[in-house]
Amino acid sequence: MLRFQDGACATGELQVVSLTGGLLALSPPLHQGSVVKLMFITSNGPVTGSAEMLSPVTRSQQPFRFLTLQGEAQRRLQSAIQASLYPRGPQEEWIEKYRAAISQVEPPRRRFSRFMLGTLALGLLGLASTLYVLHTHLLK
Repeated sequence: MLRFQDGACATGELQVVSLTGGLLALSPPLHQGSVVKLMFITSNGPVTGSAEMLSPVTRSQQPFRFLTLQGEAQRRLQSAIQASLYPRGPQEEWIEKYRAAISQVEPPRRRFSRFMLGTLALGLLGLASTLYVLHTHLLK
């Protein structure tokens, strides 16, 4: 979707896209140098930015360059491009889901070490009590 500075709209088909611009199928092409607001949908969500239309390469194809592409839109576009260059197979998706799941699991609690520490403390308390009783008994 293209929106002109006067508020008019036009549609085109995005054929090629990069982080700096792309190629649109438009009929008829727009004037070279026209500044438009460009919006298209990626697998990661909508990308909106302003673009300058460049010289048409054919009667129905016209390149553009991004003038502004804000942070979130740029991140979405970069992620969509990366996903198209390096598609993930089912195995990689499963691995990513597994990694995400285990990163959220709390580490196991140390019940055994707490139990042993408690037992040791109780044993030392018993030993100290026994020594105290024997010591006081021997002093009499």
